[in-house]
Amino acid sequence: MTHFTTKQGVLFYDYTPDVKQSSKIDEFLSLLEESGVAELLKEGEPKSVFGRPELDTYEMFACILYGFAMGFSSLRNLESSCLYDVRFIHIMNGERPSHISFGRYINKVIKPRQDEIFSTVTSAILKRLSVDLSDCFIDGTKIEADANKYKFVWKPTIWHEKLSDKARRLLALMGLERGVPSSGFLSSSLLAAKITEAGKQLETASDRKAYEGMIRNLTIYLEKTLEYEEKERICGPYRNSYYKTDHDATAMCLKQDYYSGLGSNMHAAYQVQTVVSSGLIVTYYVSQDRNDIYTFVPTMKKLESMYGILPKRICADSGYGCQENYSYCEEHGIKAFIKYQAWEGECSGRRPALYELNDDETITCLGGRTGIVVDIPSRHHKYKGTLFYLVENCSGCQFMPYCRQFMKEPEGAFKVFEINPVFQRQKQRARDLLLSVEGIEMRVNRSCQAEGGFGVLKQDMSYDRFRRIGMKQVSVEFMLTALGHNIRKYLRYSEKGLSRKVWTAPEGTSPERFKKPSAKRLANRFKKRQEKSVN
Repeated sequence: MTHFTTKQGVLFYDYTPDVKQSSKIDEFLSLLEESGVAELLKEGEPKSVFGRPELDTYEMFACILYGFAMGFSSLRNLESSCLYDVRFIHIMNGERPSHISFGRYINKVIKPRQDEIFSTVTSAILKRLSVDLSDCFIDGTKIEADANKYKFVWKPTIWHEKLSDKARRLLALMGLERGVPSSGFLSSSLLAAKITEAGKQLETASDRKAYEGMIRNLTIYLEKTLEYEEKERICGPYRNSYYKTDHDATAMCLKQDYYSGLGSNMHAAYQVQTVVSSGLIVTYYVSQDRNDIYTFVPTMKKLESMYGILPKRICADSGYGCQENYSYCEEHGIKAFIKYQAWEGECSGRRPALYELNDDETITCLGGRTGIVVDIPSRHHKYKGTLFYLVENCSGCQFMPYCRQFMKEPEGAFKVFEINPVFQRQKQRARDLLLSVEGIEMRVNRSCQAEGGFGVLKQDMSYDRFRRIGMKQVSVEFMLTALGHNIRKYLRYSEKGLSRKVWTAPEGTSPERFKKPSAKRLANRFKKRQEKSVN
């Protein structure tokens, strides 16, 4: 039985599109039919017997998906398209649902199984285009939320600490310090219990009027504590702000700021991650994080849950270069072409690496001297898993000004480095992969596919702002947008008979090398920085 097919509902058609558009719609509907997504939509089939007949669930799904593929992410636009656009009238067989019907359908049918719907339709596209997930590229962006820019709240951690200290001093003055912790936050339940206890001691107080004033102040502290606890509950443990009109949105600096033109003002936004393969978005992840570092592992886990496999090679920019992400790729056998934070400086030669970790667990500094592991009892490690490496005989080294520019007391003929050997080894392995011919191909394709995907979404599809409020609503909205992007690209391939192309390095391409650092230029740059410094 076919589900995604047009039916003649009237005697004479007056909404048949031209041959070109009709063939595109037929290709789109055949894709949905082949994908098997109809099995996931069965619960949304019409069940009413009496009254007005309900809209066909398969036509609604096809109409919504085709609308998002054409860049109509607003439900009002979908409603108008069903009235005036012959393509949507053809898909809906003359039915004209309102924006309320579209919204209810998305919430009732699509949102509960959005990941399954996305992976099912995308798998059909991958199958038709003969695309495997061996090579993937990950990137993230911040998309503005539909919230009032000026109504955001910072997490009141500092004010809560000061308020607890004031309440602690007041309780000591009232003689109620028993059972009160000497540090940390004072909970609202504790303050309420102390107010009750103070009311019982009011009769025996020597200065009743002054004691009543203390109780009033303690009540004010209780009200403020309740306010702070509510704000901290909404923020959660992993973010520091939220917006009153969208509690799930976080204050972030966007690259494109239409208020001032600079990325310096705070806006309500969500962090969106996409994994791209052969130009198609194969998975997505919406979060409240303000950077990309902690979103890599959840995004890869979501990719595995959708398709049951992980890519053989992954490429990402320096926003993902941390030990946790490198270790995850090593554990799962993924070849990680992931830049680290100092990549651009080392690549240009402006900020070269100060040392290189050798196979015998020693280091070679920028000046060519060898450093060994030492134990310094008087010095504590700043980070977990680090070791102290001592490099001696630094006198006369031409890189000394650059090497010691951040030392508090740059004296003596030695330098101590604090190094995490595991992380350093991972960075060097990633550097060698990125500089190889294979790494050059992956980097070029990442800039074309991952960055290009967001370019299509924001420029071609005019999708630069969320239309819905709340994490769940925003997630299903971006899922439909990403699925529309994939369908848009598939229809373009099928219409023009294009084949999937991936950039490959020309024959004879040699591995890339970092620029050789110039000690003179580094010393001059450090000297100019010192002259401009206030101190």
